[in-house]
Amino acid sequence: MFNRRENLKQYIKLYPVVATLLFLNIVVHALTYVPNVGNTIFNFGAGANFLIADGEYWRLITSIFLHGGFLHLLFNCFSLYVFAPEMERILGKARFITLYAIAGLFGNVATYVFLDLRTVSVGASGAIFGVFGAYAALVYYTRKTMPALRQIILPIIVISIVMTFLQPGVNVAAHIGGIIVGFLIGLAYLHPKRILAWRQKK
Repeated sequence: MFNRRENLKQYIKLYPVVATLLFLNIVVHALTYVPNVGNTIFNFGAGANFLIADGEYWRLITSIFLHGGFLHLLFNCFSLYVFAPEMERILGKARFITLYAIAGLFGNVATYVFLDLRTVSVGASGAIFGVFGAYAALVYYTRKTMPALRQIILPIIVISIVMTFLQPGVNVAAHIGGIIVGFLIGLAYLHPKRILAWRQKK
């Protein structure tokens, strides 16, 4: 399920939305190393709570595509690369990008609501945790018909949540906000007919 064996061409063809998101994350991060350009990107796009409070609401979205360093980018891109394709396959392109965007948005809304106005946040973690939340909804719907699925998915979700609280500097509000919204969207999107169609393709 999460064992990626596709080559680059196959990956792009099978999972165009995930591939596009990976491309955008990498390109935007690369641009932040360009003199002057990097500062402009962060000044315009970072999720600065005090600026959001002043009406710069676009930051709730733009900050999803910014990262605080190479390791931050690497971890998020790895998670997106490994775990997101199957969810895109289940939901389809339009529903997947809706899940990703709304979870990322509400992760940043949670950051704004629950953290200090001095907080400045960046990263796709809220959106990625939204994908984990949708997988939790999938486990819920298939708990009787596909009980083995929870043995694959639940440990990943639990480890991710535990690491959220153990790692210093992690935006807990974004992670929790993203996973909750992702679960709710998953409950709405992953109706039995869609799950049945996915199982028949496997």
